Amino acid sequence: MTADTPRGATPRTATAVRILPALLLIGLALVGPWIAPHPIDTPVTAPYAAGTGEALLGGDQLGRDVLSRLLAGGRDLVLSSLLVAVLVTGTAAVLGAIGAVRPLVGRLVERIADVLMLLPSVLAILLVTLSWPGGGRLAVIAAAVVLGVPYAVRLTAGAAAPVAQAGYVEAAAAGGERLWYLVVREILPNLRATVLTLFGLRFVAAVYLVATAGFLQVGPQPPAADWALMIRENSAGILLNPWAVVAPGAAVALLALSVNLAASALAPQTGRKAVPVQ
Repeated sequence: MTADTPRGATPRTATAVRILPALLLIGLALVGPWIAPHPIDTPVTAPYAAGTGEALLGGDQLGRDVLSRLLAGGRDLVLSSLLVAVLVTGTAAVLGAIGAVRPLVGRLVERIADVLMLLPSVLAILLVTLSWPGGGRLAVIAAAVVLGVPYAVRLTAGAAAPVAQAGYVEAAAAGGERLWYLVVREILPNLRATVLTLFGLRFVAAVYLVATAGFLQVGPQPPAADWALMIRENSAGILLNPWAVVAPGAAVALLALSVNLAASALAPQTGRKAVPVQ
């Protein structure tokens, strides 16, 4: 039992408790468009009307149901952020492991990462999306991946370096094993804790970047239901119906926090010492 495990709870139960909010929120975001009580583009009440039985969270700037748009607006954000986190984490893990085994490649990757890290995130999103006018959300995903890999690869390279210097890896290399065998069978399995933690961090960063792009209207466009767009569109009426802004803002924050906690809970807490894979 770890120090952060609640008294009387087993480690497995504590892990399940930390994972459950992320699963529920992601599941709700994925099925939300099908359980929305009203069409997302049809006015059902007065603009910025308070919550009623017809619209529990009131209306937005056009009188559309805030709850329906909230339920429908998270799916693309979740899927985009998950895709970005998977691509960034996978790419960084492979590049970091290769760089640990081949120092020359590692130095080249780090120099490229240093250059890309100098590019401000908002500027990079604008450059990619404006140079790819029809890219839409795909352009935002591409920009988020390009921005995320440099930070992630520095972390994975640092974690992979001591593993690559372990005796069993050196023995496998001396025995003539190929680079991909060393990376896939010897190094990456010993980076599970780092990779899972990194996934959580990159998911949070992806949520931030994708939501920022939505707020800047360089990804999804009105009248699409999107949490970031809801914040931008309804900010002028926050005093009339705060739920139109507070609800999607809270949803973005809870999504990032819950997935980060779930990834941290799934990361191995023991066995930080490299263990050879049989």
